[in-house]
Amino acid sequence: MRPGYLLALPETDYRQALALQHRAVAARREGRLARDLVVMLEHPPVFTLGRRGGRENLLVPEEALKQKSIALVPIERGGDITYHGPGQLVVYPIVDLNAAQLSVVAFVGALEQAMVATAAHWDLKARGDAVHRGAWVENRKLGSVGITVRRGISFHGLALNVSTDLTPFTWINPCGIQSCAMTTLSQETGVDVPMTTVRREMARHLSELLGLEFEAINLESLTSLLG
Repeated sequence: MRPGYLLALPETDYRQALALQHRAVAARREGRLARDLVVMLEHPPVFTLGRRGGRENLLVPEEALKQKSIALVPIERGGDITYHGPGQLVVYPIVDLNAAQLSVVAFVGALEQAMVATAAHWDLKARGDAVHRGAWVENRKLGSVGITVRRGISFHGLALNVSTDLTPFTWINPCGIQSCAMTTLSQETGVDVPMTTVRREMARHLSELLGLEFEAINLESLTSLLG
Protein backbone atom coordinates (compact mmCIF):
# COMPACT_ATOMS: atom_id res chain seq x y z
CA MET A 1 0.00 0.00 0.00
CA ARG A 2 1.21 3.49 -0.90
CA PRO A 3 0.24 6.59 1.10
CA GLY A 4 -2.40 8.77 -0.54
CA TYR A 5 -4.54 11.79 0.25
CA LEU A 6 -8.34 11.81 0.27
CA LEU A 7 -10.01 15.20 -0.13
CA ALA A 8 -13.77 15.25 0.57
CA LEU A 9 -15.48 18.39 -0.73
CA PRO A 10 -19.10 19.56 -0.64
CA GLU A 11 -20.96 20.57 -3.81
CA THR A 12 -18.33 22.43 -5.85
CA ASP A 13 -18.49 24.48 -9.05
CA TYR A 14 -17.17 22.42 -11.97
CA ARG A 15 -14.64 24.98 -13.20
CA GLN A 16 -13.25 25.45 -9.68
CA ALA A 17 -12.77 21.68 -9.35
CA LEU A 18 -11.12 21.53 -12.78
CA ALA A 19 -8.67 24.28 -11.81
CA LEU A 20 -7.84 22.36 -8.63
CA GLN A 21 -7.15 19.22 -10.68
CA HIS A 22 -4.82 21.10 -13.00
CA ARG A 23 -2.86 22.47 -10.03
CA ALA A 24 -2.69 19.02 -8.40
CA VAL A 25 -1.49 17.35 -11.62
CA ALA A 26 1.32 19.89 -12.00
CA ALA A 27 2.29 19.56 -8.33
CA ARG A 28 2.27 15.74 -8.51
CA ARG A 29 4.46 15.77 -11.60
CA GLU A 30 6.90 18.27 -10.07
CA GLY A 31 7.10 16.47 -6.72
CA ARG A 32 5.46 19.18 -4.61
CA LEU A 33 2.57 16.77 -4.08
CA ALA A 34 4.39 13.66 -2.88
CA ARG A 35 1.33 11.38 -2.79
CA ASP A 36 -1.51 10.45 -5.09
CA LEU A 37 -4.71 12.37 -4.39
CA VAL A 38 -8.36 11.34 -4.67
CA VAL A 39 -10.99 14.09 -4.64
CA MET A 40 -14.66 13.28 -3.92
CA LEU A 41 -17.45 15.81 -4.47
CA GLU A 42 -20.72 16.67 -6.14
CA HIS A 43 -21.30 19.36 -8.76
CA PRO A 44 -24.13 21.80 -9.43
CA PRO A 45 -25.83 20.98 -12.78
CA VAL A 46 -23.32 21.09 -15.66
CA PHE A 47 -22.76 19.40 -19.01
CA THR A 48 -19.19 18.64 -20.09
CA LEU A 49 -17.85 17.88 -23.56
CA GLY A 50 -14.95 15.43 -23.86
CA ARG A 51 -12.19 15.31 -26.48
CA ARG A 52 -14.56 13.71 -28.98
CA GLY A 53 -16.81 16.75 -28.66
CA GLY A 54 -20.46 15.89 -28.38
CA ARG A 55 -22.48 18.96 -29.33
CA GLU A 56 -24.18 16.75 -31.93
CA ASN A 57 -25.37 14.62 -28.99
CA LEU A 58 -27.00 17.57 -27.25
CA LEU A 59 -30.69 17.11 -27.98
CA VAL A 60 -31.91 20.53 -26.82
CA PRO A 61 -30.81 24.01 -27.98
CA GLU A 62 -27.87 25.47 -26.05
CA GLU A 63 -30.11 28.44 -25.34
CA ALA A 64 -32.36 26.14 -23.30
CA LEU A 65 -29.41 25.31 -21.04
CA LYS A 66 -28.56 29.00 -20.65
CA GLN A 67 -32.13 29.72 -19.59
CA LYS A 68 -31.72 27.10 -16.86
CA SER A 69 -28.28 28.51 -15.92
CA ILE A 70 -26.61 25.19 -16.77
CA ALA A 71 -23.09 25.52 -18.18
CA LEU A 72 -21.73 23.58 -21.16
CA VAL A 73 -17.98 23.15 -20.59
CA PRO A 74 -15.48 21.70 -23.14
CA ILE A 75 -12.71 19.79 -21.34
CA GLU A 76 -9.75 17.54 -22.09
CA ARG A 77 -11.02 14.21 -20.73
CA GLY A 78 -11.75 11.27 -23.00
CA GLY A 79 -15.27 10.55 -24.14
CA ASP A 80 -18.27 12.54 -25.31
CA ILE A 81 -20.93 14.67 -23.62
CA THR A 82 -22.11 13.87 -20.10
CA TYR A 83 -24.01 15.46 -17.23
CA HIS A 84 -23.05 16.11 -13.61
CA GLY A 85 -25.45 17.24 -10.92
CA PRO A 86 -26.44 16.97 -7.27
CA GLY A 87 -26.92 13.41 -6.03
CA GLN A 88 -24.07 12.13 -8.21
CA LEU A 89 -20.75 11.18 -6.61
CA VAL A 90 -17.86 12.46 -8.72
CA VAL A 91 -14.35 11.16 -8.02
CA TYR A 92 -11.15 12.66 -9.40
CA PRO A 93 -8.07 10.45 -8.83
CA ILE A 94 -4.80 12.33 -9.40
CA VAL A 95 -2.58 9.26 -9.72
CA ASP A 96 1.00 8.77 -10.93
CA LEU A 97 0.31 5.71 -13.07
CA ASN A 98 3.99 4.88 -13.50
CA ALA A 99 4.62 4.87 -9.74
CA ALA A 100 1.46 2.82 -9.27
CA GLN A 101 2.60 0.43 -12.04
CA LEU A 102 -0.80 0.73 -13.70
CA SER A 103 -1.55 0.85 -17.41
CA VAL A 104 -4.28 3.22 -18.56
CA VAL A 105 -6.56 0.27 -19.36
CA ALA A 106 -5.99 -1.29 -15.93
CA PHE A 107 -6.60 2.07 -14.25
CA VAL A 108 -9.91 2.59 -16.07
CA GLY A 109 -10.88 -0.96 -15.15
CA ALA A 110 -10.14 -0.23 -11.50
CA LEU A 111 -12.43 2.81 -11.58
CA GLU A 112 -15.19 0.70 -13.10
CA GLN A 113 -14.71 -1.99 -10.48
CA ALA A 114 -14.83 0.57 -7.68
CA MET A 115 -18.33 1.54 -8.85
CA VAL A 116 -19.35 -2.11 -9.25
CA ALA A 117 -18.10 -2.97 -5.76
CA THR A 118 -19.80 0.08 -4.26
CA ALA A 119 -23.13 -0.93 -5.82
CA ALA A 120 -22.68 -4.44 -4.39
CA HIS A 121 -22.94 -2.96 -0.87
CA TRP A 122 -26.67 -2.68 -1.62
CA ASP A 123 -26.72 -6.16 -3.23
CA LEU A 124 -26.97 -4.54 -6.65
CA LYS A 125 -25.25 -6.48 -9.40
CA ALA A 126 -23.46 -4.08 -11.75
CA ARG A 127 -20.73 -4.69 -14.33
CA GLY A 128 -18.09 -2.87 -16.32
CA ASP A 129 -18.01 -2.76 -20.11
CA ALA A 130 -14.91 -2.91 -22.30
CA VAL A 131 -16.58 -0.92 -25.11
CA HIS A 132 -18.82 1.58 -23.32
CA ARG A 133 -16.76 2.17 -20.20
CA GLY A 134 -18.60 2.69 -16.95
CA ALA A 135 -20.87 0.74 -14.60
CA TRP A 136 -23.98 -0.91 -15.98
CA VAL A 137 -27.01 -2.67 -14.48
CA GLU A 138 -28.22 -4.86 -17.33
CA ASN A 139 -28.59 -2.27 -20.14
CA ARG A 140 -28.91 0.75 -17.84
CA LYS A 141 -25.93 2.98 -17.16
CA LEU A 142 -25.24 3.59 -13.47
CA GLY A 143 -21.90 5.38 -13.72
CA SER A 144 -19.41 6.81 -16.20
CA VAL A 145 -15.62 6.89 -16.56
CA GLY A 146 -13.61 9.47 -18.48
CA ILE A 147 -9.97 10.27 -17.78
CA THR A 148 -7.00 12.18 -19.10
CA VAL A 149 -3.35 11.26 -18.57
CA ARG A 150 -0.79 14.05 -18.74
CA ARG A 151 2.86 12.99 -18.53
CA GLY A 152 1.87 9.87 -16.62
CA ILE A 153 -0.47 11.63 -14.17
CA SER A 154 -4.21 10.88 -14.38
CA PHE A 155 -7.05 13.29 -13.77
CA HIS A 156 -10.80 13.52 -14.35
CA GLY A 157 -12.29 10.18 -13.29
CA LEU A 158 -15.70 8.67 -12.54
CA ALA A 159 -19.28 9.74 -11.84
CA LEU A 160 -21.67 7.41 -10.00
CA ASN A 161 -25.40 8.20 -9.99
CA VAL A 162 -26.67 7.86 -6.42
CA SER A 163 -29.93 9.82 -6.28
CA THR A 164 -29.42 12.08 -9.28
CA ASP A 165 -32.33 13.70 -11.10
CA LEU A 166 -32.11 11.85 -14.42
CA THR A 167 -34.13 14.40 -16.41
CA PRO A 168 -31.06 16.27 -17.78
CA PHE A 169 -29.73 12.99 -19.20
CA THR A 170 -32.77 12.93 -21.51
CA TRP A 171 -31.48 16.15 -23.10
CA ILE A 172 -28.37 14.34 -24.43
CA ASN A 173 -27.16 11.05 -25.85
CA PRO A 174 -25.10 10.25 -22.72
CA CYS A 175 -21.46 9.62 -23.63
CA GLY A 176 -22.59 9.66 -27.28
CA ILE A 177 -24.70 6.52 -26.87
CA GLN A 178 -28.10 6.83 -28.52
CA SER A 179 -31.13 5.67 -26.51
CA CYS A 180 -28.92 5.13 -23.46
CA ALA A 181 -31.05 4.52 -20.37
CA MET A 182 -29.51 6.04 -17.25
CA THR A 183 -30.21 4.86 -13.72
CA THR A 184 -29.28 5.53 -10.10
CA LEU A 185 -28.49 3.47 -7.02
CA SER A 186 -31.69 4.70 -5.38
CA GLN A 187 -33.80 3.84 -8.42
CA GLU A 188 -32.35 0.35 -8.75
CA THR A 189 -32.55 -0.53 -5.06
CA GLY A 190 -35.84 1.20 -4.27
CA VAL A 191 -34.36 2.82 -1.16
CA ASP A 192 -32.94 6.24 -0.32
CA VAL A 193 -29.21 5.55 -0.63
CA PRO A 194 -27.18 7.89 1.65
CA MET A 195 -24.37 9.75 -0.10
CA THR A 196 -22.24 9.50 3.05
CA THR A 197 -22.32 5.71 2.82
CA VAL A 198 -21.54 5.78 -0.90
CA ARG A 199 -18.53 8.01 -0.26
CA ARG A 200 -17.28 5.66 2.46
CA GLU A 201 -17.68 2.54 0.31
CA MET A 202 -16.12 4.21 -2.73
CA ALA A 203 -13.08 5.28 -0.69
CA ARG A 204 -12.70 1.77 0.71
CA HIS A 205 -12.78 0.12 -2.70
CA LEU A 206 -10.52 2.67 -4.38
CA SER A 207 -8.03 2.14 -1.57
CA GLU A 208 -7.99 -1.60 -2.29
CA LEU A 209 -8.01 -1.34 -6.09
CA LEU A 210 -5.40 1.41 -6.38
CA GLY A 211 -3.23 0.24 -3.49
CA LEU A 212 -3.60 3.51 -1.59
CA GLU A 213 -3.75 4.00 2.17
CA PHE A 214 -5.69 7.23 2.51
CA GLU A 215 -5.01 10.10 4.85
CA ALA A 216 -7.79 12.69 4.95
CA ILE A 217 -6.69 16.17 3.92
CA ASN A 218 -8.66 19.42 3.91
CA LEU A 219 -8.67 22.00 1.15
CA GLU A 220 -6.56 24.50 3.07
CA SER A 221 -3.79 21.98 3.72
CA LEU A 222 -3.87 20.74 0.13
CA THR A 223 -3.71 24.28 -1.23
CA SER A 224 -0.60 24.85 0.88
CA LEU A 225 1.03 21.74 -0.60
CA LEU A 226 0.17 22.79 -4.14
CA GLY A 227 1.89 26.15 -3.69
